[in-house]
Amino acid sequence: MYKTKFITALLILYTWFSFAQTKVTTDDQAIRKSLVYFVNTIKYKKIDQSVECIYPKFFTVEPKEKITQLLNMTYNNPFIKVEVKDMKFGSIEKPELISGEYFSVANYYLTMKGDVSAMNEQMKKSIGEMMTSKYGKANVKYNTKEGSYVITAPMKMVAASKDKKTWKLVFADKEYKTRLVKVLPKKVLDKL
Repeated sequence: MYKTKFITALLILYTWFSFAQTKVTTDDQAIRKSLVYFVNTIKYKKIDQSVECIYPKFFTVEPKEKITQLLNMTYNNPFIKVEVKDMKFGSIEKPELISGEYFSVANYYLTMKGDVSAMNEQMKKSIGEMMTSKYGKANVKYNTKEGSYVITAPMKMVAASKDKKTWKLVFADKEYKTRLVKVLPKKVLDKL
């Protein structure tokens, strides 16, 4: 009898643990899928679709038109041609339910190439300094022969969802942090 109870308890624990692992993986996959979709819309210059991936509350602190304009200036700029080359995932937190919505902080890395060959030397230098300031000296390399910068950009986004199926994204860059107080719960902001 003791042996039967022990085996039953082990099976229940095993089943519970397996389910918990599957659930985490499913959430993780859904968040990754949303991030990959977002990055691909940028890569293929479908900026309107990129903007649709953004968490609607974010537009209370940054108007949708301004975000569209900013993304267009960055990725459809005739003076500096930015090309997304690669994306690698870092950590993705387990989603946490706060005030009826789930939130997860996702870290990833984008490798981008910025062609500045059409610019004069002073502008190239200014662009390099700006990127180095934002991404760090170790993450910005200049290719003199091509007249381009290769940037490995550590990125952070907050994924938000009401149902854990459809995830919307919030830029978690340092320059947005003070404005995100109106968009994200304090518990999430403390992680950024």
